[in-house]
Amino acid sequence: MSNSSLFQLNNQVAVVIGGTGSLGGAMASALGNAGARVAILGRSAERGMHRAEEIRREGGEAVFYTADALDRDSLSKARDMIERTLGPVDILVNAAGGNQAKATLQPGDDFCQLSLDAWNSVFELNLIGGTVLPCQVFGETMLLRNAGSIINIASMSGIVPLSRVVAYSAAKAAVINFTKFMAREWAGRGIRVNCISPGFFPAEQNQGLLYNQDGSLSPRGQQIINHTPAGRFGYAHELSGAVLFLAASGASSFVNGHNLVVDGGFSSTTI
Repeated sequence: MSNSSLFQLNNQVAVVIGGTGSLGGAMASALGNAGARVAILGRSAERGMHRAEEIRREGGEAVFYTADALDRDSLSKARDMIERTLGPVDILVNAAGGNQAKATLQPGDDFCQLSLDAWNSVFELNLIGGTVLPCQVFGETMLLRNAGSIINIASMSGIVPLSRVVAYSAAKAAVINFTKFMAREWAGRGIRVNCISPGFFPAEQNQGLLYNQDGSLSPRGQQIINHTPAGRFGYAHELSGAVLFLAASGASSFVNGHNLVVDGGFSSTTI
């Protein structure tokens, strides 16, 4: 196989759940620029339609469908529409997720008083809706063709538990474990299941964590930078190579059950 065809996604149909966010949107753009026909799923029609239009302006093919990752019927309806309009789904990127303030420990908080309702909500969003349900819904039709690539979005904090965000770290650790489980279950059916663990990438959900209101680094943001050998946060487009590598069977046909860390060296650093 020539080097030029390793990352080719022409005529492949890619679904990005959570493609309305900054990181998921960047992944959707990367897939579209590589030749995939992209379906962006999310709850924000304004942001989803804007991203799809941006991909089309760049010469790609993209559509947006409103869908709730926590609702099986919503995902099934979206899948059926995608397969009618774009074709059978070859690539699934599960990029929906997030954290809750009530599931985060502030300095001086007592873990024993942490809200279990908030804990369950974080797990439901990141593990169930963000990963398990989409794998069931879209995996169902991938199994009929014995082919597909599923890419779950985990987190560096799922490998090295990050202080304070206890529920989020635990949920992302579960995503990594689930990814390895599904890779083993579906390997004989032609479906590869891998995940990407981003480090610190400024996005909507963590702006208040990383920056002060005046735009300067927060104490926690500075602490993170000091711990990152690259000396900075990541840029959304720096996840593009990782998602293209795992999506393209030409490049990663023998890569299965892998957690690809993209964190500027954060998880490699001790004292």
